[in-house]
Amino acid sequence: MAHSKASDPHGFKRRGVLFVLSSPSGAGKSTIARKLLEADPSLKMSVSATTRTIREGEVDGVDYHFVDLNRFREMVSDQQFLEWAHVFGNRYGTPRAPVDAMLANGSDVLFDIDWQGAQQLHQIAGGDVVRVFILPPSIEELERRLRGRGTDSEAVIQARMDRANGEIAHWDGYDYVLVNDDADACFAKVQTILQAERMKRSRQTGLIGFIRKMTTAIADHV
Repeated sequence: MAHSKASDPHGFKRRGVLFVLSSPSGAGKSTIARKLLEADPSLKMSVSATTRTIREGEVDGVDYHFVDLNRFREMVSDQQFLEWAHVFGNRYGTPRAPVDAMLANGSDVLFDIDWQGAQQLHQIAGGDVVRVFILPPSIEELERRLRGRGTDSEAVIQARMDRANGEIAHWDGYDYVLVNDDADACFAKVQTILQAERMKRSRQTGLIGFIRKMTTAIADHV
């Protein structure tokens, strides 16, 4: 993956972070993602392509890139996706080009994707990917939250609950696992993870040159 242009006061660059948030529907992932974006202008959201029908209030290119099934298949065939999956009868995928452009522009990229997408992204991007899975406090609380939305039919709620079991079963495919029993506390933990991952030695691509200059200067003074 491309290197981030963001640099520290010492003038060396670091690699961008592909920051993945996953959770069962209703566990609070979307709220945390929104708060991250509001708090950190250097973090940009990856906008997925989907075959599902646009909903009232959604904006094409902002919420999703809405495409028909034939176009989606063409994108898969042309390897235009970093990852893609079937979810609730529709297809969702992460277009490669916008992500590459954001990284080249010095931004870290936030992904709101499921375990299948997280797995595919990790296979492609490896060490640039940081995966965070968010659990609800309990299955009962998850169902309460889904019903509290007041937007889904009983059939949809049951489908989401059934899918939640499968999603939770893949918790061990993530680097970090958090329980969202308090939204503010969980958000603070996610922020801490992001900041720590940005500072990892393996992402400080200019560190070797910086150290060499320092050791050369020391040798000159001996």
